[in-house]
Amino acid sequence: MIGKLTGVLSGPPQDGVVLVDVQGVGYCVRVPLALLLAEGSPVSLYIHTAVREDAIDLYGFLYEEELAFFRQLMSVSGVGPKTALSIMSVGEPAALKRAIAAGDAAALHKVFGIGRKSAERLVVELRDKVLLGRHAPTAAAPGTEGDAEVIEALMALGYSAQECRKVLRDLGASEGGIKDRLGAALRRLGSPTHA
Repeated sequence: MIGKLTGVLSGPPQDGVVLVDVQGVGYCVRVPLALLLAEGSPVSLYIHTAVREDAIDLYGFLYEEELAFFRQLMSVSGVGPKTALSIMSVGEPAALKRAIAAGDAAALHKVFGIGRKSAERLVVELRDKVLLGRHAPTAAAPGTEGDAEVIEALMALGYSAQECRKVLRDLGASEGGIKDRLGAALRRLGSPTHA
């Protein structure tokens, strides 16, 4: 089993898969879509190896905490590695953990694009694990309580969930209300540097 790969990114990411060159051997690794890596840059990924009858798939994460959360997601019935990765591709682990800890299945369903039943199952099966984890969320970070509404509004205007979360992450935890954060996000999304 492979636990960690350290090498150079060979080629641009394609469909959530990166090619990591480790001393002349290229490993195809599935990564969250939000992971931004530059071609030719050194990279070190913590790996989950999924062995099936017809394939061996590698799933990579920059941090051990992300890998641990990925494995927690897979512990939920009906959630395999591809589903867990797609969940992590549309949401920051900290935000997902906060929603799960709060028992907010509706937010998971709305913001993260998870089906209603899957969101409820995630909350039921992971709530205690997330609360007992050493990285358990104590309180939402400032400026994040209304982010679900901001993301929903931006998505209604045609922006992707990934773009919305990225721009809110770039804005940081400013003290503005929902209206202020929405305005700032729209300004940033409309700027020529965003494109």
